[in-house]
Amino acid sequence: MHDLVIRGGTIVDGTGGAPFVADIAIDGDRITAIGGNIGNGTQELNAQGKIVTPGFVDVHTHYDGQATWDQEMAPSSWHGVTTVVMGNCGVGFAPARPDRHEWLISLMEGVEDIPGTALAEGMKWDWESFPEYMDALERLPRTVDVACHVPHGAVRAYVLGDREKPGAIPTDEDIAEMSRIVEEGVRAGALGFSTSRTVLHKSIDGELVPGTTATAEELVAIGRGMGRVGYGVFEMASDMKREWNEFQWMGDLSRETGLPVTFAALQSNVKELPLEEQISEMRAQNDNGANIVAQIALRGNGVVMAWQGTVHPFLYKPAWRELAHLDWAQKLERLRDPEVRRRMTSEASIWPKSDILEFLQSVAEGWPMQFEMDPDFNYEPTAEESVASRSVKTGVTPAEYAYDLLMKDDGKGFIYFPILNYRDGNLDFLEDLQAADDTVNSLSDGGAHCGTICDAASPTFMLQHWVRDRKKARISLEVAVKRQCRDTALLYGLEDRGLLAAGYLADLNVIDMDGLKLGKPWMAFDLPAGGKRLLQKADGYVATIKSGQVTFRDGALQGVFPGGVIRGPQRADYALAAE
Repeated sequence: MHDLVIRGGTIVDGTGGAPFVADIAIDGDRITAIGGNIGNGTQELNAQGKIVTPGFVDVHTHYDGQATWDQEMAPSSWHGVTTVVMGNCGVGFAPARPDRHEWLISLMEGVEDIPGTALAEGMKWDWESFPEYMDALERLPRTVDVACHVPHGAVRAYVLGDREKPGAIPTDEDIAEMSRIVEEGVRAGALGFSTSRTVLHKSIDGELVPGTTATAEELVAIGRGMGRVGYGVFEMASDMKREWNEFQWMGDLSRETGLPVTFAALQSNVKELPLEEQISEMRAQNDNGANIVAQIALRGNGVVMAWQGTVHPFLYKPAWRELAHLDWAQKLERLRDPEVRRRMTSEASIWPKSDILEFLQSVAEGWPMQFEMDPDFNYEPTAEESVASRSVKTGVTPAEYAYDLLMKDDGKGFIYFPILNYRDGNLDFLEDLQAADDTVNSLSDGGAHCGTICDAASPTFMLQHWVRDRKKARISLEVAVKRQCRDTALLYGLEDRGLLAAGYLADLNVIDMDGLKLGKPWMAFDLPAGGKRLLQKADGYVATIKSGQVTFRDGALQGVFPGGVIRGPQRADYALAAE
């Protein structure tokens, strides 16, 4: 008698091989048999007509604070994710001296748009060193396994203290100490180290994140800390300025340590090195013995704009500034006033002094690249669906059309603005990248950008859009599952998951592909201290199973929390025989 048997599902096993119909037996936290005639289960799930996949492995999230208080780990857990890797982009909360708590919160709030009040209320700070942070994470079971990077920002702040300012130059002793801390963190179980080198990443006070001005020598020296341990991934977000010659030092570090280096690869109008050149330079380094992997997003990395969100097109209008301090009910009443609408749609914006002014102006006036998020919204919209185009058809200005969109549903309307990965007005450029061995599906930013983005739904989008619904070239179901399960797991040395086979971790999804559908986003205020976040659910997840236990049925949390903390690479028990 098995603990759990999944009957008659179409198995998409994560290898990239063709799907097949079979039963799956689970005992404890492991898959013990796949095939026919495998015996009965104490609990059984009927998966006939459904697909069965490994649990999704999301390697680019920011649950560093949320993981210390939240067992559900939404919204990622709502979309079939059973393993998350957090601490990306150089931001996190360990190591942390007591006098740097507020500074680290301001860094996370500015870079990842996570409400600082929620972090301040939610975290207990019962740690200082990175190993102590790992221990603190273990005190709370969850629906998912969590893994960590050691974040550059926290490490620099810990070592430099008050000297950590934009442009700060660490001494040789500082760099050696940072390298030691990273080594200590990886020996305690961190799966890597992360940094950020983009001007888009700033603290809530507008200061550049610590890694932005770090030299190649500093970064390589820190990476050697992982090299001394023998495992770990070096993760980075960067503006890819030509003078930085990022790929040379990334290649040198990878060749010297034998470790993978991975970076956020996004199509953009502002990056100095176009995506095509980034991929070309990466491959040149890999041809010379490096192991560099590009993290790609599956849809436009965009801002979801709303009155209650972090940004919207009228943010710098004088009329908005006059009511920005009001509570939502008062705001809504004023926004319904025709005179406020007239002013908001006709007044000129008053722009702040900012080195991202061009971006702010595009948010306010980029009507050809802004789209209404209706109930059946397609995340690959055409120019004819833009605010600019639809406003012409309705005989109003783009600003008036946008205003009225935001006023829908009692002021809870949304406008989608893909600021990255949508330069050509489509996602065609991703077709070849999704077939490449040197890229992984990533950049969901789960847990972050709470007031602007909800890309934690990326695994669902992959299946709904790229596999089933896209009108242009699609990817096969088996390739999509391999990319979101096995490929992401192996990048971080998690050999025990991302595959459905005897001996592997029993992390699985049972999915109704015909019924799979992303829901409409909504703004929730359920974080500590009433902090806001954009959330998005999906229909079609019949069951999600973590370590052999059913954590969700038809989207409903089942009240079990088998997820733990991953410490170091994980090996599969290949010797486990089927019963």
